[in-house]
Amino acid sequence: MNTVKIMGVNVENITLLEASEVAQESLEHNKQIAIYTPNTEIVMRCKDDENLRKLINRGNLIIPDGIGLIYASRIKKKPLKERVTGYDLSKKLIEICNKEGYSLYIMGGKEGTAKRAADNIKKDYPNIKIAGTHNGFFKGTHIGYEGHEEEQEVINDINNSGADVLFVCLGADKQEKWIDKNRDKLNCKVMIGNGGTVDILAGDLKETPKIFQKLGLEWLYRLMKQPSRIKRQLALPKFAFTILFSKENLVE
Repeated sequence: MNTVKIMGVNVENITLLEASEVAQESLEHNKQIAIYTPNTEIVMRCKDDENLRKLINRGNLIIPDGIGLIYASRIKKKPLKERVTGYDLSKKLIEICNKEGYSLYIMGGKEGTAKRAADNIKKDYPNIKIAGTHNGFFKGTHIGYEGHEEEQEVINDINNSGADVLFVCLGADKQEKWIDKNRDKLNCKVMIGNGGTVDILAGDLKETPKIFQKLGLEWLYRLMKQPSRIKRQLALPKFAFTILFSKENLVE
């Protein structure tokens, strides 16, 4: 696969269909892959945090989740094919599991959120195998308790479930840290850090309307729904300003 390096992050120049084919191939060939879904905010953080940048780049499939990444690549004449969101790829993985008989484990969110997400998935995809669920409130690598017995219990539960696909919904960058430290202990084939996907699947958070997605204004919709996100959203204009006026070659 071709990559476009944005602020040091190796983003795959890939479509949603191509990304889902990569994941399906990994399942078919019993090859483990870690999928990361950096948005504009995370890429900005990676610019100044070498350890986080290296961690993200250790992923096997790094998809362009943020619309800002698409615009930046076009401005710098290194155009990415399209935006590929973690939510959309997660839905593709659910479809693959439903059709091909693979099993899914959902980990993250508040108590009961993952279970509600699993129940909703079963309604729409009756053939899917739900291997198990677990909330994100346990002591583990993502909150500074690497190797804690609670974390090991979660890993054991995932492995004992026989899950093929693992949704790690701990939020950026906690989910990437958790996957990076624990992937060698896990038997599942495809793991994806997909943040708020579990909240949407559970019905706790509405999917962004298509018109906002089409216009690249998903950030605006989220901001209107959650004004508290304003500090996070400030990363967007900062990112744009940096791309446009920095003397560094930030897209290559």
